[in-house]
Amino acid sequence: MKSKQKATIVSQEQLAPGIWSMWLKTDMAADAHPGQFVGVYPKDGSRLLMRPISICDVSDDRTQMRLVYRAGGSGTKEISSYAAGEEVYLLGVLGNGYDLTKMQGKKVILLGGGIGIPPMLRLAKELDAQGIRTITVLGYADAQLFLNQDFEQASDFVYVATMDGSAGTKGTVIDAMNAGMIMGDVICACGPMPMLRAVKQYAADMGMKAYISLEERMACGVGACLGCVTKTKEKDEHTHVNNTRICVEGPVFDADVVDI
Repeated sequence: MKSKQKATIVSQEQLAPGIWSMWLKTDMAADAHPGQFVGVYPKDGSRLLMRPISICDVSDDRTQMRLVYRAGGSGTKEISSYAAGEEVYLLGVLGNGYDLTKMQGKKVILLGGGIGIPPMLRLAKELDAQGIRTITVLGYADAQLFLNQDFEQASDFVYVATMDGSAGTKGTVIDAMNAGMIMGDVICACGPMPMLRAVKQYAADMGMKAYISLEERMACGVGACLGCVTKTKEKDEHTHVNNTRICVEGPVFDADVVDI
């Protein structure tokens, strides 16, 4: 059940320029699944809306949750200033994540681009725990890498792509897949919209199934404001038009269902 709760910051560190990792002690960790997210509320009263941040990982005893995020706007920059011992309000757990039952017996390719990389880590770990083979391809702007070493512990192979060519394959995650002749049965991806469009097309061309996690600005996180809708091929049961709410029905969708 979604609720607003206090969480205690266990640690916070900077992983790369503008990229922060925060561990929180919270009961929400017990119910967190790969692909879901939480809303983090800044303490500054002038910033009323929660900031949606994907769940990167949970501790083995499921008492702590890890959020890895980009401090880009005023709200997330404020959140990055918090220190261990401070308390912060969370709204969660939000959204629908990846359905691991659809990956049983399959070779899974995980694609993460930019700040879409963090939510793929928990997915990699849970697939690994179930004995499901994964290949991970991570896309960055440059050689300022983050979380790649974490993925090396949970995935069979990890490939890197950078737009400027300073590390790994020069170009996108699709370029890295082509360069490494990477093949599989299922793609799970999270990243910026241009990347997800390319992933959807690639999967269609290769006859693969793809599940993509959409990123969008959100106000409420519970489907009430309709501020994060995306177009779909079929009519949505809630709105009765060809769209759906990313925060409730997503953020993870079958690529064949959404019109992006």
